[in-house]
Amino acid sequence: MEQLSHPYRSVLYMPGSNPRALEKAKTLAADALILDLEDAVAPDEKPRARDLVCEAVRAGGYGRRKLIVRINALATEWGEADLAAAAAAGPDAILIPKVSVPGDVTDVAERMLAAPDRTAIWAMMETPLGALNAAVVAASHPRLAGFVLGTNDLVKEMGAAHVPGRAPIQAGLSLCLMAARACGLVCVDGVFNAFRDEEGLRTECRQGREFGFDGKTLIHPAQIPVANEVFAPSEAEVERARAEVEAFEAAQARGEGVAVLDGRIVENLHVETARKLIARAEVIAALEAD
Repeated sequence: MEQLSHPYRSVLYMPGSNPRALEKAKTLAADALILDLEDAVAPDEKPRARDLVCEAVRAGGYGRRKLIVRINALATEWGEADLAAAAAAGPDAILIPKVSVPGDVTDVAERMLAAPDRTAIWAMMETPLGALNAAVVAASHPRLAGFVLGTNDLVKEMGAAHVPGRAPIQAGLSLCLMAARACGLVCVDGVFNAFRDEEGLRTECRQGREFGFDGKTLIHPAQIPVANEVFAPSEAEVERARAEVEAFEAAQARGEGVAVLDGRIVENLHVETARKLIARAEVIAALEAD
């Protein structure tokens, strides 16, 4: 699965109209970059941003970082040109804003026939209808590979408030995450707006990881270290996972179906989770050593 082949602990939005930001992104420790043609770009800058982003994708130089281009919606005056240019440039993924129904994905997929096979579709899940339709959206097209939660828009559309713990949108987060997991998609949590509040970011990253998200979208490079740390398995977690695998394999060798480690039962489902955690840690270590 994509989740194991590459981590998405930190997914940083970069304004497509800023050449210096696009260049600086080559040096940042983010796992993935969203080169943005939508919210981060003023209307009169959108055609220029499109050219800058597509040239940056073609030129490369971003190393291990995955490149995702967020286009404007097809219904806007820029959407069709964004999609055509991005598909021709061939990023790792094209991100569709405000996906609410399966047709939002299939309409884009039908226009991407000439794009490289490696260019996936990702969907912004940021509307109440999108959250309610998450299961059918997730299954809408084989090219769909990831969900990005747009929590700011979701809060706005619900008429809710930004509060610690995000209680007003937890149902929407869970619906999107469950749909992504059911279909084998990457699923990345929404942004934390107070980019100077490191402890607040850490708390929300921990919540996101506890929910099961692969990582977090970020609005500032200063947020990268916290996201990378929280969404990576700790040394203690890896040690525990290895111990669970070893205990279970020893129990199997004795003809037993379960093991006991530190007073806790270890069954096959625990071992499957442990092996996934170990594999994730190994992928992250290999990328960081590259």
